[in-house]
Amino acid sequence: MKITQLKHDLKALSAAALEQQADELRRELFTLRLNATTAHVKDYSQINKLRKHIARTLTQLRQVKHTQ
Repeated sequence: MKITQLKHDLKALSAAALEQQADELRRELFTLRLNATTAHVKDYSQINKLRKHIARTLTQLRQVKHTQ
C-alpha cells in the first residue's frame, strides 16, 4: 500500500479505531519479532515497516485527540 493512501485511510478513522489498529499492529510486531528469534523469517524489512506504520498510526491518534 502506498504511504499517501495509508495516511488518507488513517485520517478517516476515529480515535477508538486508531487505538485498536495500533494495538493490532503492536501484536503483529511482537509475533514477527518472536518468529525472528525462534525461526527463520522470510522478510526482515517487515519489522521496520511495521514500526513506521505504528508510528504513523500513533501520530494520527495524537492529532485526533488534540483536536477534540
